[in-house]
Amino acid sequence: MAGVIKQMLDTIVRERSRGNPTFIESTRCKLILRGLHPDKFTAQSPDDPVLIAKARQIATEFGVAL
Repeated sequence: MAGVIKQMLDTIVRERSRGNPTFIESTRCKLILRGLHPDKFTAQSPDDPVLIAKARQIATEFGVAL
């Protein structure tokens, strides 16, 4: 199933920011600094196990359940 990484990043941003526009941008910046640019992934992006593991680790650090 393609696009898992996009779903994961969207969930991290949504859960961490809770709808606050300032926190949305802050969370996106933190993801970019950690090497996962949310805009570079689409629903058709191939599932890369390394990137999925990285997203899971970041979610854990941010306190977001995936």
